Amino acid sequence: MRAVWRAARAAVRRRRLQTLVIALVTLTSTGAIVVALGLVDAASAPFDKAFGEQRGPHVVAAFDRSVASDAQLARAARDPGVEAVEGPFPRATVALPRDTAQYGVFGEVTVVGRAEPGGEVDRLDLWAGRWATAPGEVVLNRQSDWTADDLGKRIPVPSGPTLTIVGFAFDLSRTADAWVAPSQIDALHPATTQLLLRFSDASSDTRLRERMGAVTARLPQGALAGSESYLTLKHRIGAAARAYAPYLSAFGILGIVVSVLIVANVVSGAVISGFRHIGILKALGFTPGQVLAVYLAMVTAPAVLGCAAGVVAGNLLAAPFLRFTFTGPDAGVFHDSVGIAPWVNVLALLGMPAVCVLAALAPSLRARRLSAARAISAGTAPRTGRALGVQRRLAGSRLPRSVSLGVGLPFARPGRSALTVAAVVLGVTTVTFASGLATTMTRFGNAGRDAYQVTVYASAVRHGKLVGPEHSDPELHSLLASLPGAAGITARGDVEVTVAGSARKAMLEGRRGDGPELDSVLTEGRWMRRAGEVVAGTAWLRQSGLRVGDEVRLQKGGRSQEVTVVGAFMETNGELLATDWTTFAALAPEERPIAYHVKLRDGTDPAAYARAAASADPGVGPAIKGSNAITQTVVGSASVLTAMLAVVASLGVFNTVVLNTRDRRRDLGMLKSIGMTPRQVTVMMTTSMAALGALGSVLGVPLGIWGYGQVVPRMVDAVDTTLPPYMTDVWHPAALTALAVTGIAIAVLGAYLPARRAARLTIAQVLHNE
Repeated sequence: MRAVWRAARAAVRRRRLQTLVIALVTLTSTGAIVVALGLVDAASAPFDKAFGEQRGPHVVAAFDRSVASDAQLARAARDPGVEAVEGPFPRATVALPRDTAQYGVFGEVTVVGRAEPGGEVDRLDLWAGRWATAPGEVVLNRQSDWTADDLGKRIPVPSGPTLTIVGFAFDLSRTADAWVAPSQIDALHPATTQLLLRFSDASSDTRLRERMGAVTARLPQGALAGSESYLTLKHRIGAAARAYAPYLSAFGILGIVVSVLIVANVVSGAVISGFRHIGILKALGFTPGQVLAVYLAMVTAPAVLGCAAGVVAGNLLAAPFLRFTFTGPDAGVFHDSVGIAPWVNVLALLGMPAVCVLAALAPSLRARRLSAARAISAGTAPRTGRALGVQRRLAGSRLPRSVSLGVGLPFARPGRSALTVAAVVLGVTTVTFASGLATTMTRFGNAGRDAYQVTVYASAVRHGKLVGPEHSDPELHSLLASLPGAAGITARGDVEVTVAGSARKAMLEGRRGDGPELDSVLTEGRWMRRAGEVVAGTAWLRQSGLRVGDEVRLQKGGRSQEVTVVGAFMETNGELLATDWTTFAALAPEERPIAYHVKLRDGTDPAAYARAAASADPGVGPAIKGSNAITQTVVGSASVLTAMLAVVASLGVFNTVVLNTRDRRRDLGMLKSIGMTPRQVTVMMTTSMAALGALGSVLGVPLGIWGYGQVVPRMVDAVDTTLPPYMTDVWHPAALTALAVTGIAIAVLGAYLPARRAARLTIAQVLHNE
């Protein structure tokens, strides 16, 4: 094996182009695979880890205290399907004033009376302070990235006691917004009782419903006030990662296939162009098995290096994806658990070299079977008679001689040409798919962008304290409309409401002013025109099982309002509803706008308007509307991955032209000797690949369109939304015409440099081997 390794190492050093192509192809493909598999794993793995550490409840159930007693609930929880239970805990809903937002809680919050943070189910992470043990104390459900300086602050409860913050705890399952001692909860007038249940079989929603049915069957009818499955929470937290996974997986699969094709092309070309080398090795005493080992080692060495670099690059590229996808109110717990799983790196390090070896196996076995005499005598010339019939027919056409010879050249090596076409097809497929994805995401990011340019929040932080505006709501609305450059003002307020007959909450937005639709994009129905109408986010409709035209009753405190869903708008927030200010005020008459969205006249500087608003009222916080981060992430990453795979496909063409030049050195010498100019040689070699590129476009564009149709709907479904038709209607004649030349561009880009190199060869250099 020492001789095998020495021969392989020498071949790697001598065939630098071949080594570079294999290394670059495997680097690109491995990086794409690491990112794709990492995102797929991240869609669920961090949640599963954190949920397991906290022994989170499979179901959080609330029961009506007037229907079921604590003793009845305790007996019902002894059902054989229940693995563990915590509770019953008294649960109250408390309305806190908006100025408590600085502590992370305001509006209607859920407060539970619980004696300790531990237990068999839902072990809370008490990261600051201590647990509430006496009346007048409260622990808030906040993440560890919040400051603990607020310990000791007091929260006044309307029609109730004043509570002092003694601790901060984090609960991934969101079973409560705050906890108090059991001796304190009665003063908050609890209406429901909470049970935290873990079941022996929680593998699906169906099984959870069956287990909950067995528990509630032991209780009086109407005892269950509402429940939420951990699967719903898991779906919500992992939605962003699942949205990225389909298109990254598509790039990963394309990368693998391109790797197989180009490595097979490169190695088969190395075998064919290295016939004499094989003959010499066998003449020196190398056995057929040793020849096979030489060629496999020749491929494995750069493949391993490329894979190692690709794993590093994939981990670096995946980091910003993971940081972006796991942001939001529940993301802090994932800081230590989000990352590329070790199994992904191991699979890439072992799997991609194995793919390269398998791709190299067939041509290497051919090298193994060649006899020494046949290998040495074969030289580098192709077998006589290949493509002569095609070339003769092309010679009789009106095409220039260099063009007709170039078009016929691929037929001399049909196997190599087929692999090259396949690589170009995948390159065109990638460009087509990515262009459609980028168009859709750009339209998604720009949707409603011109609705307003500045948001003026009705609060601001001054000297570390939250302050409100000096003007009343009507005065502030008029003031902002009177500032230079303002073309329209829309006030927005929000309040948390519940849906009658369900424990599900919703965030109701009241909109008032010149553009009540704001930047929301309607996907079905119409916008509200009168009181009692709401327009729902598509995610809320999906998760609630409702449709446009349905009627629901919204409740806030002791008030309720019957509303009709008259439309749906594109929204991934599973809790958002929009309505007019009359309906909003009927449910929450004390609420005031939290923000004013300002549409500016053309040519107005948003920064100048923001400064003017801040000067007019120091109690407001102006903010300029930024770009869509999701669009930037998807379009940017897709552009990078597309460029990488297009370059890899061009490298495959580059390698093919180099091998064709080596194979046809004798023919080039003869053509030059009878008067072919260097320019004609360049045209001939470039045309040979341009023909394959045209064929690649014909096949690749439909494949890219098909891939777009498979991936984009899955991305949209992952975040429970719907796109309006204009966002997915991306295939127009102008776009298809531009894509049609992609394959030719990839082929010409890869062929030009080696074609120019072939054109510069002198007749003496070309015929030297003869």
